[in-house]
Amino acid sequence: MREIFEAELKQVGDDLTEMSRLVESAISRAGQALLTADLQLAQQVIAADHAIDTLERALDERCVLLLAQQQPVATDLRVVVSALRMSATLERMGDLARHIAQVARGRYPARAIAPAAHRTFEQMNEAADRVARRTTTLLTTRDLTVAANIERDDDLLDRLHQDTFTAILDSSWSGTAQETVDVTLVGRYYERFGDHGVSIAKRVTYLVTGDFADDRGAPTGQRATA
Repeated sequence: MREIFEAELKQVGDDLTEMSRLVESAISRAGQALLTADLQLAQQVIAADHAIDTLERALDERCVLLLAQQQPVATDLRVVVSALRMSATLERMGDLARHIAQVARGRYPARAIAPAAHRTFEQMNEAADRVARRTTTLLTTRDLTVAANIERDDDLLDRLHQDTFTAILDSSWSGTAQETVDVTLVGRYYERFGDHGVSIAKRVTYLVTGDFADDRGAPTGQRATA
């Protein structure tokens, strides 16, 4: 029975990694579609989100069966519960990539981002790409240095998000009403994408160390008992 349980746990890990790889592809292509007004690429991201959703449902069903049939405790229980939460987080990251692609599609053949904000969104997309790639690496290696790098990328996304507000509130802003809305929405999508990456980083840190973290990522000193 233990061998079967360990095989099932390995499959859960493999499914999380596969979800993360799909999210990597989604955010990269969504950003390219946004910045270049590539309609075909935007459509591909929107259509591919179904695969992430399907994988999340399958992973969640596997975890629920493990909880019901194996009744795991201690570290095993932490792994299964954390997997359930991380799968939901990855699904939301995929949704955010889809939202970005939908904005790109909705403004085609024009570019959704006003020229004055274009460089900021190039940087946001680069940072989100790094978050996605590092999330996949973290899930496969559980390297806490990678977790720390994800949090640094999220800090950059937060600063760039603030830059978008500075830009649209400046007296020199000449974007249309639609461009102002798009900059506000897409900036928020990228900012939330980074937050979800940090959520996964904290979950993996918890699995490795057994320490809970507060909202700022600092350990509380409380050890896990489940």
